[in-house]
Amino acid sequence: MLKMVMIAYNEAIDDEVMDALENCSLENYTKINGVFGRGAASGTHLGDDIWPGRNNILYAACLEAQAKQLLSSIKELRKKLGKEGLKAFAWNLEEGPY
Repeated sequence: MLKMVMIAYNEAIDDEVMDALENCSLENYTKINGVFGRGAASGTHLGDDIWPGRNNILYAACLEAQAKQLLSSIKELRKKLGKEGLKAFAWNLEEGPY
């Protein structure tokens, strides 16, 4: 079964997230840089003087085993980095093309 993993994270930890992806042997992804938002642990990031900082979102479509490995890596990274702002979600994909 295919899974879609979405990782939303503070742009300051981009290298760490990309390392996690590489360590899981995932080469294909879509990354959206410079998004804004608010998280319960990370606070508000709107890219301005009042709410500095931005987030990135990364999507990776992968096999279920790879998704589990990536989610586990992100969980460990969250423990290491604390309140930097890092969340991951996964859901099932239907295989296309449509």
